[in-house]
Amino acid sequence: MSTGDKSGRAGVGGWLLLLSRLLIVWHPLTLAIAAMGALDAIAVRGAPVVAVLVVRIIVTAIGVAAGIALSNRHAGAVTLAKTALISSGATDLFVYSTPYFPNNRIPGDTIYYVAVSLAYHGGWLMYLFRSRRVRDTY
Repeated sequence: MSTGDKSGRAGVGGWLLLLSRLLIVWHPLTLAIAAMGALDAIAVRGAPVVAVLVVRIIVTAIGVAAGIALSNRHAGAVTLAKTALISSGATDLFVYSTPYFPNNRIPGDTIYYVAVSLAYHGGWLMYLFRSRRVRDTY
């Protein structure tokens, strides 16, 4: 195991680095893409779209904060990352299972989106709970 500094803790690398970059870069990009479509739907669907969009922005901001905290090895980073992943997964499930946010999914495909979201968020949560690198780094 390599040490990241003189304290003997492992550095941020491998899967942990990937997670931090996904939270910092990928999640905001997917929000931006979803928001572009949602902005057009505000005139038709009204306040529910705005409310869901605001929640998604807040959840994404928590994720970005978690990614930065993971990268900078802050003590509460893992807890914040777990919170971000749980919030993001719950928001995805709400968006996929309700009509409040516009989508272009083919009818009947929602179950696949839900399954992928659960696998993504659940996989990262399992990693954070079980990883030796995470324990050694924080």
